[in-house]
Amino acid sequence: MKKSIALLLILMMTLSLAACGSPAPAEEPAPEEPAGEEPAAEEPAAEEPAEDGTFELALITDIGTIDDKSFNQGAWEGMRDYAVDNDISHKYYQPSEKSTDAYLSAIELAVRGGAKVIVTPGFLFEEPIFIAQDEYPDTNFILIDGVPHSADYSEFRTEGNVVGVLYAEDQAGFLAGYAAVMDGNRDLGFMGGMAVPAVVRFGYGFVQGAEYAAEELGLEPGSISLNYHYTGGFDATPEVQTLAASWFQSGVEVIFAAGGAVGNSVMAAAEQADAKVIGVDIDQSGESETVITSAMKGLGASVYSVLEDNYAGSFPGGETLVMDASNDGVALPMETSRFESFSQENYDEIFGKLVDDTDGIASSMVVDTDVESASDIETSAVSVTVVD
Repeated sequence: MKKSIALLLILMMTLSLAACGSPAPAEEPAPEEPAGEEPAAEEPAAEEPAEDGTFELALITDIGTIDDKSFNQGAWEGMRDYAVDNDISHKYYQPSEKSTDAYLSAIELAVRGGAKVIVTPGFLFEEPIFIAQDEYPDTNFILIDGVPHSADYSEFRTEGNVVGVLYAEDQAGFLAGYAAVMDGNRDLGFMGGMAVPAVVRFGYGFVQGAEYAAEELGLEPGSISLNYHYTGGFDATPEVQTLAASWFQSGVEVIFAAGGAVGNSVMAAAEQADAKVIGVDIDQSGESETVITSAMKGLGASVYSVLEDNYAGSFPGGETLVMDASNDGVALPMETSRFESFSQENYDEIFGKLVDDTDGIASSMVVDTDVESASDIETSAVSVTVVD
């Protein structure tokens, strides 16, 4: 299928970021705390280690923390839930800087601490895992959103102690764009973080979902406007909040914020403007009343499932798993969504079309290497304005 093959090849070309530093182990938050709620005021002590003082499961964070209400948190909750359900010692490590050396130091610290399985969320771990898979052949690695490769991209190799998990972000974005338009919104915005393939696919899918809904509704050409921008980072900043506020003031009704903590700035602007936001990665409805839905990846479920396979003796090492609508790898959280008219029935229908690839809706979707810019996506009803 064109979709799956393209997704694998595209993510292999993802560029890595660089910095420097050394890891610092971090204490574990409350195991009962669900996604989408504020963390407790006081963080309780870490889970008790194994009798010999080691931690069997470990997670290394990338940019952000395990309570970032986004990518790290989703992966952490999957590992933590499996560990709690099966009484397995577990811990997370948060590098103080972001570089291959810093990540490798954190991995070494986790291995020395007794880790038999290490979860690494994010494409920044592609090069570190390429190295670590050889250095620690007795440790299994779950690489989320990446494929191991050398620093110069001359070699891509996934050994038997590594499994990669990729997601069809374009399908998650498609669902969000479709729902936004079907719910009555006509002035949309997409505000991504860095223009890395995963973020770009979220954005392109959002455009295509809005167009598909507009076609179903028979809307006239140009009847949907969509502002499109990459902030260049994954942090909450005054600049992002100011830009989001200006969009809302100009008439944008809802912004899809696909950039980690970028969403916090967009939510702050939406709260002041009585506007709407679409969250990303996990269910962010608890972050703000302005969040009407979230373009979710099945982060926690994926980690939990691979850990189940690992302890059942069937760790899918050497493979790259692609999670999409057909295996519940992407979704909208309908139970907590705040739509005005878009119903569960409407959602089930469009989700079924993605699963069945009705009219090539999934396999023919434009992804990040197909066009130079979101404005190059062929649309009629949706008019895309790229904001540099």
